[in-house]
Amino acid sequence: MKTVRVRDVVIGEGVPKVCVPIVETKVKDAVLSAGNLKAGGADVAEWRIDWLDDAHDISKVVEAAGCIRKALKEIPLLATFRTAGEGGEKEISVQQYIDLYLALIRSGYVDLIDVELFFDDEAGKILVGEAHKEGVCVIASNHDFQKTPEKEELFRRVKLMIELGADIPKIAVMPRSMEDVMMLLTATYEMSHDISDRPIITMSMSKEGVISRFSGEFFGSALTFAAIGKESAPGQIEAGSLKKILSQIHDIIS
Repeated sequence: MKTVRVRDVVIGEGVPKVCVPIVETKVKDAVLSAGNLKAGGADVAEWRIDWLDDAHDISKVVEAAGCIRKALKEIPLLATFRTAGEGGEKEISVQQYIDLYLALIRSGYVDLIDVELFFDDEAGKILVGEAHKEGVCVIASNHDFQKTPEKEELFRRVKLMIELGADIPKIAVMPRSMEDVMMLLTATYEMSHDISDRPIITMSMSKEGVISRFSGEFFGSALTFAAIGKESAPGQIEAGSLKKILSQIHDIIS
């Protein structure tokens, strides 16, 4: 399996990396949060742009990205506009989505972008192509807050992400039972061994799916999301605690 190197972080080898979201409505608060992530145990920062009051003002978003980049120092920055259709805070048009991401890709401030698989096919192709030209990595994502799709459907979605050219496919689902959680873990193992030639990210949301957030090294999920303060999705664990658990698991199985 290929690994993905972003600054000094290698995704896809060793201990699963911990990504912490920045979920603030004001730029000053986002910058303050960014400055606290290193001490909190973050390997990667995800800036959830859709939380920002001025999320549709591209010039303000790019300016904010520069401030956040400076505050993060060497922590990689993942820029994400999560659409309302997949659990985000705001609606956005296809053209706005493209223009916003293109500005961020070309700014030099972001290391990765999150492109939703099913938002718009043409937008995905444009953004993956431009990101790779500029040396920016792409996480292709899909979020289902209602259910856990069947295993074959999960396979299909990851294959589509790979065909799109994403560096890292990501699937997040909502369990209705522990059987759903176990199926997601089994599917993750099979995808990481038989389907994907690159790192994948999977998670089962809510408290019921919490085991999926710290068992990635067993089943093949290369990165997990945790919180320092505000959560961006249900079931996120405090980052420092999760980091310790992941390290302990790694020491036991190494």
